[in-house]
Amino acid sequence: MKNLWNTIVRNDKKTVIILTIIVVGLVTLLSYIPPYEGELPYWVTQLPLVNATLNSFTFLFLLLALGAILKKNIELHRRFIYGAFTTTSFFLISYVTYHFLAESTTFGGSGTIAGVYYFILITHIVLAAVIVPLALMSFFTGYKDERPRHRKWVRWTMPLWLYVSLTGVLIYIMISPYYT
Repeated sequence: MKNLWNTIVRNDKKTVIILTIIVVGLVTLLSYIPPYEGELPYWVTQLPLVNATLNSFTFLFLLLALGAILKKNIELHRRFIYGAFTTTSFFLISYVTYHFLAESTTFGGSGTIAGVYYFILITHIVLAAVIVPLALMSFFTGYKDERPRHRKWVRWTMPLWLYVSLTGVLIYIMISPYYT
C-alpha cells in the first residue's frame, strides 16, 4: 500500500489528470442519468443538508488552515487541510449519491433573487470543476514539501476553494425551500 501511495505522489501530474477526469466526468454524467423512480428513502432527502454541512466544515477547515500557515504552524495547517480534503471527499460521495437517486430541484424564486441565485450557482459549478485539479496539485506539492511550487498553486486554490465551499452552503440555503 505504501508503494502505491509513493507511486501516486511521485506521478502527481498524472494522478491529478486522472482524478480530475473521473470526478468531473462522474458529476457531468449525473446530469444525463434519469433519477430513481419511486419514493425516495428518507435518508436520501437529507443529503442536501448533509452536503451543506460538509461544505461548511470544509470552509471552516480552510480558514483555520490559512490562519495556521499565516502563523507559520505547518503541522496544524497540514491537519486542517487533511480535514478539508476529508469533508470534501465525503461531500463528493454524498453529492453523487443524491444526484444519482434524486431529481434535480428547480429554484422557485424570481426577479432579482433569481439572478443572484443563478449567478452564484453558475460560478459555483464552473469553479467547482476548476478547483479539483488546483486542490490536488496544491495537496501534492504541499505533501512533498515543495514550498515554492506549493505557494504558486495555493495562491489560486485557497480563495477559489473558499468561494466554492461557501457558495455551496449559500446555494443550499437559497434552494432549500423548494426541495420536495
